[in-house]
Amino acid sequence: MSDAILHECGLAYVRLRKPISYYYRKYGTAFYGLNKLYLLMEKQHNRGQDGAGIATLKLNVEPGHPYVHRLRIPGSGAIKEIFKNVNQEVEELEKLYPDLKTHPGLLKGYLRFMGEIMLGHLRYGTQGKNEEAFCHPFVMPDINPARNLTMAGNFNLVNTDELFSRVGATPSPQMRDSDLGAMIETVHHFLCKEETLSPENPDMVKVLKQAASTFDGGFVCGGLVGNGSSFVLRDKHGIRPAYYYVDDEIIVVASERPAIQTTFNLGIHDVKELVAGHAVIVDPDGAFQYEHILDEAPKTACSFERIYFSRGSDADIYKERIALGEQLAHDVLKSINYDLKNTIVSFIPNTAEIAFYGLIKGLETYLKDVLVDKIIKNKDTLTEEEMSELIHRRVKIEKIAIKDVKLRTFITEDSSRDEMVQHVYDITYGTVRPHVDTLVVIDDSIVRGTTLRESIITMLDRLKPKKIVIVSSAPQIRYPDCYGIDMSRMGDFIAFQAAVALIKDQGKEALMEEVYELIKNASDEDLLKENYVKRIYEPFTPVEISAKIAAMLKQDFIESEVEIIYQSIEGLHKSCPNNTGDWYFTGNYPTKGGNRVANRAFLNYMEKKSGRGY
Repeated sequence: MSDAILHECGLAYVRLRKPISYYYRKYGTAFYGLNKLYLLMEKQHNRGQDGAGIATLKLNVEPGHPYVHRLRIPGSGAIKEIFKNVNQEVEELEKLYPDLKTHPGLLKGYLRFMGEIMLGHLRYGTQGKNEEAFCHPFVMPDINPARNLTMAGNFNLVNTDELFSRVGATPSPQMRDSDLGAMIETVHHFLCKEETLSPENPDMVKVLKQAASTFDGGFVCGGLVGNGSSFVLRDKHGIRPAYYYVDDEIIVVASERPAIQTTFNLGIHDVKELVAGHAVIVDPDGAFQYEHILDEAPKTACSFERIYFSRGSDADIYKERIALGEQLAHDVLKSINYDLKNTIVSFIPNTAEIAFYGLIKGLETYLKDVLVDKIIKNKDTLTEEEMSELIHRRVKIEKIAIKDVKLRTFITEDSSRDEMVQHVYDITYGTVRPHVDTLVVIDDSIVRGTTLRESIITMLDRLKPKKIVIVSSAPQIRYPDCYGIDMSRMGDFIAFQAAVALIKDQGKEALMEEVYELIKNASDEDLLKENYVKRIYEPFTPVEISAKIAAMLKQDFIESEVEIIYQSIEGLHKSCPNNTGDWYFTGNYPTKGGNRVANRAFLNYMEKKSGRGY
């Protein structure tokens, strides 16, 4: 990807359904649950590079003894550090009790994180600072176990102020912007109300229905209740992903299906998707419930999840990324005037590799069609040499760029830093015939365009291609996100910058002022009803905006012609038919709160404010 996007968190939930001694006897280790939690988190490490945390709930603990334990560590190496801490605790105990690992009961008693219910979290910060206090899980302690609540999740909410107000909570200045802070306060509020009616055994279905109906946003949240209940809930639109597996030994939920498959050696059909608006709920005795919590709503699962966020090892996501690349073949062929003989195709960065395979597949299909057509039309006149040339035609592919992972742009002066950024990638010299070959490079998405302008295009131009075609497997990112990804400022998007530039080029500045006044004077209810920012893009076709982006990204010293090709919305939907959440590209938000975020983001842009829209 040309520009790094701070995106989604990851969740891992493990519920042992047997005593810990059972796993020791069957698998030879009492650490079965902790080992599985570690693997689930490590296999999703791409999701959390701002911190991580774990919490463990012990069942059937004697009164007066702690039964909930939590450890949170900020930073990119948090998973390793957390489990290093756990191992160090084991090693210290072994000095006192050398045969401790052979006694599951003693391990549970002495080791803080040896319990039956575990919750792990991988943090990408979108709200709050990257410090321990903002790492999940959060805990609402209570002397009554049935009111003791621990929560973590993958989400962004756009109505935190409303939630705090609704339950009468007064957050600290530090927690005022915390989505989880608002969520746990809300769930805890209804948990306490229900516990009053059903002492020590609140109805979690009822609690979740009451609490979750107030959330506006995309979310997957997991919770542990001190009485032994636990749950994982997905929003009614299915915006954020979640998958689960259940057998008589264990119940598992994670943000990504391959993490569960790999950890437990399962087939793709063994792991189920948590349906939008549903929850996995486990009673204190381990009984499993799969409950419909939220009202039916159109499923608008995030399509960006398929393009970039998830690891491509998921079978469905792999196929969808192939399809995304294949959908772009026609536009690429038009761009190069169908001259594959003098075209080289590559990809930057590695996350675009699967879409690259799809693009190659589409281009090779074209070559096969040409072969068949010429053979049919000229079967009586084709020479052996001509036939051989047709049969042996291939798409020319090269590894054009290799990221230099050792290079760090430590120089802070802007003039020097820009030059250093240009060298983050090493190029493969000698692969392109100067002024003859066109160079087609596929990227997974183009958000800000900064790295393209300052690094990649400059680097590719050193190879002296006749033309550089940058292809994005994602459509133009035009609108802010408010459901888990840190993309909240309009001015950051190169597509928006291009639309504004076109408005100025055509003397239509009045449109900017018109939209600004509409938003500025609109009631909060009106801001929820309509995304007024769509009007900024209406005068222009996607092709016109792409052309302007290309002009903006090409610096004066670039000798090659530069063209930008984006995925179409139609191509996106064909490739990802079951994940139709496309608000980044269309502005069609699944909840009303998204409209308000887009409108406020535009207001901030016009008023030159750097804050987020929610």
